[in-house]
Amino acid sequence: MRKLYVLLLSLFLVTAAAPAHAADNGSWSVYPAASQIAARPYFYLSADPGQSIDDKVVVANKTAEPQTFRLYGADAYNTARDGGFAVRTVAEKQRGVGAWAKPAKSRVTVPAHGKVTVPFTLTVPEGAEPGDHPGALVALDERVDKGDGAVALGVQRAVAARIYLRVGGPTVPAISVENVHVSHHQPLVPGLGDSGATVSYTLHNTGNVTLSPKVELRATGLFGRTLLARELARIPGELLPGQQVRLTEPWQGAPQLDWGDVTLTASAKDTHESASAAFFALPWLVAVVLFGAAVVGVVLWVRLRSSRRRGWARLRGAPAH
Repeated sequence: MRKLYVLLLSLFLVTAAAPAHAADNGSWSVYPAASQIAARPYFYLSADPGQSIDDKVVVANKTAEPQTFRLYGADAYNTARDGGFAVRTVAEKQRGVGAWAKPAKSRVTVPAHGKVTVPFTLTVPEGAEPGDHPGALVALDERVDKGDGAVALGVQRAVAARIYLRVGGPTVPAISVENVHVSHHQPLVPGLGDSGATVSYTLHNTGNVTLSPKVELRATGLFGRTLLARELARIPGELLPGQQVRLTEPWQGAPQLDWGDVTLTASAKDTHESASAAFFALPWLVAVVLFGAAVVGVVLWVRLRSSRRRGWARLRGAPAH
């Protein structure tokens, strides 16, 4: 029996505030070369269309053996699962920073406990759209660690230093909330068990700059009663231009019997937008009883109409005296 083989990429991105805490997976790290002013946690670059920028990236080997890495530029995106910052693999098509950033070497061997500084050139093409173009410089270990079992998980490891590039021109911050939906989780018998709901929605960066959004959730019931009002915590720290993320928010203790609206308001610097969805909470047992009563009512009404029609037919057919 042939073994099913799956290749996974383990990627570590810089999130800290200094090269001493640069993107690091324990075996190697990647970070910007220090400038004349100070160390940098990431590349923050500005350029106009048609302009080129020269910079340097450092790859440090923390092991006792030499290591060889594939260096490449990659576009960044938000993951669908939680909106985290991620970058394209070397096999994927690059359209932004990934296509514009060219290291002087595509492969580099770093000695044990040593480091190598590699120059790179980032060339912004003519006609590039203004605004933010996030990406990264990735050091990929092309060796594959094979797993055991019927399904072998082959893992390639990579470390990347983020690039935040802003192309000159008009900046348009814009955010939208889309496809709001409320699903209820009700006990079978009202009052016997906990009730809850899940609010799902899409957060969409429709502008051309990176946003740090905040989202507020508000639920109102019959007669405008406030059922819930809170700021959500499980949202992306950075929502990249053009990216959209499907998110969910649990609502513990949602009403078992109510009718109202859920409103989500997303805001970031110089932009905000709201979207709503109606909800109707009804326990299953109550719904079944009401449905049964409705069926019985329809049957009785049909029978009554049929009986009246037969009565009128008899009256019209009776002989006159």
